[in-house]
Amino acid sequence: MLLLTLLLHMLLIVWGNRQFGVPAPVNRPEPVVMANLTPLPPVEKPVLLPQEPKPKAAPKPRPAPEPAVEVPDTPIRETVTPIVSAEPAAPASTDPAAGEAAASAAAQPAAEPVAKTEAAPAAGKHYQTSPPPSAELKYNVEALQKGQNYHGSGKITWQTDGGGYTINGEAGALFITVLDFKSEGEINGFGVAPVTYTQKRFRKPATQTIFHRELNNIIFSSSQNTYPRSGGEQDRASVVWQLASIGRGDSSQFAAGTVIDMFVAGPVDAETWRMQIVGQEKIAVGGDDFDTWHVIRIPQAGSHEQRLDIWLAPQQEWYPVKLRFTETNGDYLDMSLSKMKRLDTASAN
Repeated sequence: MLLLTLLLHMLLIVWGNRQFGVPAPVNRPEPVVMANLTPLPPVEKPVLLPQEPKPKAAPKPRPAPEPAVEVPDTPIRETVTPIVSAEPAAPASTDPAAGEAAASAAAQPAAEPVAKTEAAPAAGKHYQTSPPPSAELKYNVEALQKGQNYHGSGKITWQTDGGGYTINGEAGALFITVLDFKSEGEINGFGVAPVTYTQKRFRKPATQTIFHRELNNIIFSSSQNTYPRSGGEQDRASVVWQLASIGRGDSSQFAAGTVIDMFVAGPVDAETWRMQIVGQEKIAVGGDDFDTWHVIRIPQAGSHEQRLDIWLAPQQEWYPVKLRFTETNGDYLDMSLSKMKRLDTASAN
């Protein structure tokens, strides 16, 4: 009886499902979404283009003086010499269609020779530049090193005669020179173009970086690294003055959020510096207020290079009125302008 009752219940359940269309539960697996994350490409060495020369206005032609005309006593008889072609003239055609074709051909302009085209050079960024005039800038120095605060002074001398330049800089604290550097080079179509860069840090030997013109590469006295030289490269001292030259050449090249890539060589190697323009800021330096453009260089992730903050003052020939070097461990060197003196061209030579 129990078996019969269970069988009747099962038949009743099956009949009810078919009668009312109740779907049987279905176990579906959860969908699995897979994605491959690819890293961003590394920053490549920028290619800069030299500035285009400004077109000069064509001089206006001076009107030629009219020759004096003398009235002769006797009438002038003109003698006309006919122009005889060196080639024999083709016999005239009696066909009217041929005559029309010849007239049409004579009316057509002569075909110009086809100019040879060369492959376009690699795309690059072009900047108008105008280096600032020579000046001596003195700074108040504040440094933080291993938890200790230090105060001192610094000086940067920028000298140029329009064809070449020299940068001499130093920063010290407690009568100790922490940093001493020198950059020499020329002013050309790329702007500030270094030839040699010398750097001396506290308790470290001096290093020299050479932008070799004949070998067309960049070499270092303290390493075996070499890099090709294609134009527009900078060193760690000249990069500040190249930025000032770009802003002074055309202020519209500075805009908040703009990135200026430069290939910068240091004591032992070189890499692309991404100089980002933060925006315009008003800062108080040495008791004076300056309207400045704030530019920062943030190293790539994983790099041990220092961060660089630059404040350029357009109303003061785009001179750097403040510089700040920050290490990855938090140590920093802050240079704030205390005194500025213009130098004449004679002292720049």
